Amino acid sequence: MLEGPTAETTVIEIRTTMSKVLAVSAALIIGVPCLAALQPGDRAPDFKAQASLAGKAYGYALKDALRNGPVVVYFYPSAYTNGCNIQAHTFATQVDAFSAAGATVVGVSLDPIARLNEFSADPAYCAGKLSVASDADGQIAKAYEITVREAQPGRKDTRGVDIDHGYAERTTFVVAPDGRVAATLGGLTPTENVARALAAVQRLAGAR
Repeated sequence: MLEGPTAETTVIEIRTTMSKVLAVSAALIIGVPCLAALQPGDRAPDFKAQASLAGKAYGYALKDALRNGPVVVYFYPSAYTNGCNIQAHTFATQVDAFSAAGATVVGVSLDPIARLNEFSADPAYCAGKLSVASDADGQIAKAYEITVREAQPGRKDTRGVDIDHGYAERTTFVVAPDGRVAATLGGLTPTENVARALAAVQRLAGAR
């Protein structure tokens, strides 16, 4: 057993190390920005994609959306999966709050447009209020420097339907009208992700 100054120093070092570990863990829980993704101040890559709103497909262009104000671009793994269902429902219920701050919202996943036509119209999730875009080849996600994982054979969605596409890491970007990233949100629960995105666009609105 250690005694004297050496023992005291060792205890202090252990406590300091534990404090650092706990601080890092806390930071992860409250949601630090994804280090691999684009960061605030970076130029947000423009993109065009097939999107769906209320069950109807249309051509979406980020550049066009930015003309009307900030855009919340949220990447999610897959429609009709637990966390993504919660996130879509939460965004849909908060659409008016985002609009009041002058912002629009678009979800992006590797789902094919046929699945998104169902998801965007589903009253339990997007409820016809939220646009969701198809990034079938994952190129949009990769442009935003988000991790994209391959499809997992045999995986089914919450309806029991096979999921045959890859998955983008859940990450949300608030893009300012000048085309630059104002906030990057990752490592959060689906509901906290939405709350942080709303707070970010409200800050932008207050700065105007």
